[in-house]
Amino acid sequence: MAATLLLWSIRVLALLMLAVSLLPMIPSGQWWIQLWEFPRFQLSVAIIVPLALLAVHAWWNQPRTEHVVWLAVILATGAWQLSHILPFTPVWPTEVPTAETQSGGDRTALTVLTANVTYTNDHYDELLAMVQREDPDLLLLIEVDRAWAEGMAPLDEHYAHRVGEVRGEGLGIMLWSRFPLLEQEIKHLISDRRPSIFVTLDVPDIGPVRYIGTHPVPPGLQDQISHNDETSERRDSRVRDAELMLVARHVQEDSDNRWIVTGDFNDVAWSDTTRLFADLSDLKDPRRGRRLLSSYPAERPFLRYPIDHLFVSDGFHLIGLDRVRVPGSDHFAVTATLAVANKDHAKPGASEEEERKAQEMVEEGAEDAAEHDVSSSQAD
Repeated sequence: MAATLLLWSIRVLALLMLAVSLLPMIPSGQWWIQLWEFPRFQLSVAIIVPLALLAVHAWWNQPRTEHVVWLAVILATGAWQLSHILPFTPVWPTEVPTAETQSGGDRTALTVLTANVTYTNDHYDELLAMVQREDPDLLLLIEVDRAWAEGMAPLDEHYAHRVGEVRGEGLGIMLWSRFPLLEQEIKHLISDRRPSIFVTLDVPDIGPVRYIGTHPVPPGLQDQISHNDETSERRDSRVRDAELMLVARHVQEDSDNRWIVTGDFNDVAWSDTTRLFADLSDLKDPRRGRRLLSSYPAERPFLRYPIDHLFVSDGFHLIGLDRVRVPGSDHFAVTATLAVANKDHAKPGASEEEERKAQEMVEEGAEDAAEHDVSSSQAD
């Protein structure tokens, strides 16, 4: 009886893990499908459980053909999950080259820090101390409401330039910069509730650098999105995906410039959407070939996912990359120090299939925003 129960437990666990591993391959924006894209690292570790149970059952009952079949299913599931994780480990080639050490300290470099502060948090002084300690040249804070804007007012003494939009409900976003802003604009790419920051920085010794800070809506968020309905519902991924594709298009249309894009994408680094974003824009992820740098939720180590991102174009090499505890927030900040390098790589064009898929995402996201009466008048 115990052996039979154990075997059925193995069957159910193996099939369940296989199903949730493959579920994100379904071309759907439904949040309960897309959320299974997030825990691939956790699922790759959890594979140990059915493997151990299978070993115990085979030891009790002598190995037979069914054990081999389930072993193959479990190992294939684990390999599928690991194929998404391994590119973010040192066994993989790096996308962004490591900056070569130069004597004299005369290499042009800039430090970027991106932090989702969590708008219900009130650790203003502690965050100011963290920013002072890290001393970034560019500081992007996400979920800045009026209280956070007031709490961060001392930053204006250290940063000559500030741009952003203060909003409640975790929707505000602000950028502080030591570099002059040649151009600045707040865009609402798909939803009028979600601002993104577009600026051109005048960086000494290299000239203009284009920068985007963004915070798309997370799939699964229980959000009151209709102005005409007091009820709330969980969001799917269509608006998020559309916003990321439109950011990629902006980069794609001006690929001769240097680019930095940061933000809380509310999407993991290995997802099809984020990889399509990178392919269309030809931006590089400095985590690839180095480390996963999972950033959320900060208070639950085993459940963390890499959803806070920094992408850079050709023309930057990496000096340092890390995450930093944000006092009171459920996110870690991501900080990177970049060295300016020659911009000499030809940009490969996106395939027709990638362009078609991106256009479909934009159209579906616009439809979703229109259905919930949050369409942006700036939507492309």
